[in-house]
Amino acid sequence: MLTNTICKPFPRGPALTEQLLCTEEGTTYDCTQGSSMPNYKLTYFNLRGRAEISRYIFAYSGIKYEDHRLEGADWPKIKPTIPFGKVPVLEVDGVIIHQSLAIARYLARESGLAGQTPVEQALVDAIVDTMDDFMMLFPWAEKNQDVREKAFNDILTNKAPDLLKDLDAFLGDNKWFVGKSVTWADFYWDVCSTTLLSYKADLADKYPRLLALRDRVEALPAIAAWIQKRPKTTI
Repeated sequence: MLTNTICKPFPRGPALTEQLLCTEEGTTYDCTQGSSMPNYKLTYFNLRGRAEISRYIFAYSGIKYEDHRLEGADWPKIKPTIPFGKVPVLEVDGVIIHQSLAIARYLARESGLAGQTPVEQALVDAIVDTMDDFMMLFPWAEKNQDVREKAFNDILTNKAPDLLKDLDAFLGDNKWFVGKSVTWADFYWDVCSTTLLSYKADLADKYPRLLALRDRVEALPAIAAWIQKRPKTTI
């Protein structure tokens, strides 16, 4: 079990944009006014996988949470106690939220990373869903290594280029995918591309703007600190 306690969360409200910009520069905020923050417990396996996007949001926003990591051997006895029998799940003061992107979207909205306007929020969701659709093509649970390797090679060789071309065109010469500040869509690109590049290191070499976006995300102090301290896992 790993608990991440970077700092207290900053407040939401009219000053949020300024606070987010200062957080990017390495400044953190201690909010002592208003109601107490919820207790968060994120449950997933000891992998980056489907929970890593939420861990990025927790890390960046400085929200205290319990990063509860399951061992594979314990899953059969724990699975019946999990709503819908799948992880990750997020407990918020005892209320359990399931589905990885629903969790991340909730956290992004709570921490100002979902987009600054309804249109921006829709565009952020669209980029996240586009990347997630692609990641779901991979047979992650396939146990036959020959079948798995063949499928991975086919997807990375024949389907990934179209995704990268479209993402690159959408990003253009902008600093972030949507709007003038970082959103969880930028985080999700880093999460997904980290896994993809572990299978094919030169996958994005033709798209320097996408690689530069990765560099910008990983240069954010809170994200850099999280990447340094997180458990080292294959996916």
